[in-house]
Amino acid sequence: MEKNIGKIITLVQKGNDKSTSKEQVSWAVDYFKDILEKKWFTVNVSDEINNKKGIGLTIIIEDTQSDPSTDFLSKEDQPIAPESFVIERVTVKDQPTLFVIGADVRGLVYAILELSDIVQNATDPLQELLNLTRIKEQPANPIRSVKRLFVNEKLDKSWFYDKDFWREYLSELANQRFNRFSLALGMGYDLGHDPDIKDFYFCFAYPFLVSVPGYKVNVSDLSEDERNKNLETLRFIGQETKRRGLEFQVGIWTQAYEPEDSPDIRYKISGLNEENHAPYCRDALKTLLTECPEIDGLTIRVHYESGIPEPAHLFWKVVLEGPALSGRPVNLDLHPKGIDDELLQVAEDNGIPFTISPKFWAEHMGLPYHQAEIRETELPIEPNPEAGKMIITTTSRRFTRYGYADFFKEDRNYDIFFRIWPGTQRVLLWGDPEMAAEYGRAGSFCGSTGVELMEPLSFKSRKTSETTTGRDPYVDPSLRLGLQDWRKYLYSYRLWGRLLYNPDANPETWRRYLRNEFQTAADSCESSLKYASKILPLFTVAHSPSVANNNYWPEIYSNIMIVDQEEKPAYHCDGREPATFNHVSPLDPGLFYRVDEFTEDMIKDQISSKISPIETANLLEEFASLATQHLSDATKAIGKHQEPSFRRLAIDVKVQSGLGLFFANKFRAGTAFAFFEKVGDPELLNQALTYYRAAKIAWEQVVDVTKDVYTDDITFGYVPFMRGHWADRVQAIEDDIANMEKQMDLAKKEVSLEEVERAKKWLFQIQVDNVSSCEHTPPTEFQRGDDIKIALELPNASPEVNVKLKYRQVNQAQSYQSLTMERQGERVVTKIPSSYTDSPYPLVYYFEIETADNQKQMYPGFDNSLCNQPYFSIRQSR
Repeated sequence: MEKNIGKIITLVQKGNDKSTSKEQVSWAVDYFKDILEKKWFTVNVSDEINNKKGIGLTIIIEDTQSDPSTDFLSKEDQPIAPESFVIERVTVKDQPTLFVIGADVRGLVYAILELSDIVQNATDPLQELLNLTRIKEQPANPIRSVKRLFVNEKLDKSWFYDKDFWREYLSELANQRFNRFSLALGMGYDLGHDPDIKDFYFCFAYPFLVSVPGYKVNVSDLSEDERNKNLETLRFIGQETKRRGLEFQVGIWTQAYEPEDSPDIRYKISGLNEENHAPYCRDALKTLLTECPEIDGLTIRVHYESGIPEPAHLFWKVVLEGPALSGRPVNLDLHPKGIDDELLQVAEDNGIPFTISPKFWAEHMGLPYHQAEIRETELPIEPNPEAGKMIITTTSRRFTRYGYADFFKEDRNYDIFFRIWPGTQRVLLWGDPEMAAEYGRAGSFCGSTGVELMEPLSFKSRKTSETTTGRDPYVDPSLRLGLQDWRKYLYSYRLWGRLLYNPDANPETWRRYLRNEFQTAADSCESSLKYASKILPLFTVAHSPSVANNNYWPEIYSNIMIVDQEEKPAYHCDGREPATFNHVSPLDPGLFYRVDEFTEDMIKDQISSKISPIETANLLEEFASLATQHLSDATKAIGKHQEPSFRRLAIDVKVQSGLGLFFANKFRAGTAFAFFEKVGDPELLNQALTYYRAAKIAWEQVVDVTKDVYTDDITFGYVPFMRGHWADRVQAIEDDIANMEKQMDLAKKEVSLEEVERAKKWLFQIQVDNVSSCEHTPPTEFQRGDDIKIALELPNASPEVNVKLKYRQVNQAQSYQSLTMERQGERVVTKIPSSYTDSPYPLVYYFEIETADNQKQMYPGFDNSLCNQPYFSIRQSR
């Protein structure tokens, strides 16, 4: 850095511009100036260009409303879209100059922070700046949000009150181009499910923050000083959020003041009853928005888990008046689980524009596309009085719980964005640029407006499951980060934020960080983590015993037995019965086979185009192998001296690779055992045991990697399958293997040689006769009530190839329709009938191609990265 001494960077911030004089831009300039000075540059902040030659660089900051100093940019190159920017290198008065031009305040902030990031991560910052080629970016998604949860009083107060934490954390979010920060209160418990609640701090949030005029509502053991401190802290968080150009969203996830079956609750609330409950919540929302003007928006859970029994339209009609009564604009976001048309009308009648935020992949993270189909156990059923306070959400509207449901009507009066829940990956480092980019594209699916990410470690120590190691899951003191636990995931935040902003971003936007962190090992670190990060999302999509994140945790998988037993351990199944591995449904049963379904079809020789468990196993093994190879290269490049950041990455890559091998071999073991049950050949049982023992070895390697690294009790809840360590799960694996060894009695003395041959063919080798060079151009749009012509080009395909069109409305309660396509030379054609398009919904569709030897494949299907939308979608003309 000494070589920067004497080098001058002049920042020209034009004070007469509409945007450059704003507080957010001034903050970004100060942030940039601080980074430059830490690199030993001399920084001048001026309102005119320095005429001296050869001393450094001038950076001119202005918006698109400026005087004509940006005439060197054509009209097409000017940043126009909200939040867009251009950085252009030119020479002015013989001085190297960078023009930083934003369409608005946020665009300017992003442009300045981009330069900050380049300087922060460069070995020769000045040369990097002098050699810049034009950078022009604009956002793909209007909403790019991060949600942080307060779920445990003992642990979360430490960061909630820490002002230095907020300054650093929010600066990182702004630097990675998130434009919203959401603080969730009341997600510690789901009041429809949890008995014996202890920690009620911030669950019914209002009286912990404000005193509402006209009500005598008190919280036991909460002083007025602490309540005032809470509001002061909330205001500080909001001020710091807005100073960095982000919106400040507050989530109120619980509306019940007295949880049932919880006699030992801390912070009991008095002064409310059935008559004044709804009016109090309404007036509390109004008071909160008045007392904390920094709040830009509210997220509200409007189903029974908020503690309000269904149906509750009259309750919500009163409560949702609160934001309207505040007298100022508010971003109202309704968590849509259980929402029906009547509740949508209640929200609409309130007069405030609102958004709904469905879950992207239930309460987990899957591959970066929206489910082609939901599990059969999520489809709507007739209302049942036994459902009690869940009578809407768990019956007629239960398909709204874990996806976009039927909310994508083209004539809707609300916006939609998606929330990625933290069930799949909570602790281990994630980083796949391909996947993040495709999530960025999927964020605008059928006109939706973006994505909210529930940050890593969300729900840590939830439901009073705190441990002595606190929120940081490491026990190795050299790896612990304490209150800075979030810094482990800097690369994850970078990929999510920047690729939600621009899915086509230059890879330099993340690779500069990796080079600064890992030097010559950067490329190998990127590749190893990329392949490792595909493993758990793929497994989540292919195997989903529970859609609930408080039941299912693939990272530290509680073993689901392959061999059915009368007495099963308590574990995470809410789907098909019996609750065994081979009966577990995929999270997308439209594109992925269930194990028992696959083996049944194979024995009958009735293959479909779904991805089989053996294909999934092969992909998992391939990703694990590639991750391991690249990690080996990275380790060699790093050498003996390994910084904690590399050790954290290396450990987590090894864990995910081990999980990939475990799940791959368990899929094979389950498939072999299912074939054995159907065919009776003892060789199939022996093969199942071989695979299962290989799976156990892979799991034991994960245990070895994590021993004395992660704490023995990582907690995300109080039930056994939501806490613990990988070592805790070994015994259940061994028990299942022992039970499988006892199944030889099921072997048949006489077996069908044809069935045995067919079983072994599909167990050991999947042969798909791919149809080469399929070509299809989707219609750009369709007119409601008109036929839609669909054509697929099949150049050089055999005449015996048959194609079916599978299509449905963008409504997850609907089933796929099927049409056999007509052959016309080297193409096949059909029409989606007008009777089907006469609905308010867009359409999704894909092709199922059958070859002469009864092989089937889907098109477009997945590419090698598994990071594409495997079907087509078309919207109605608007």
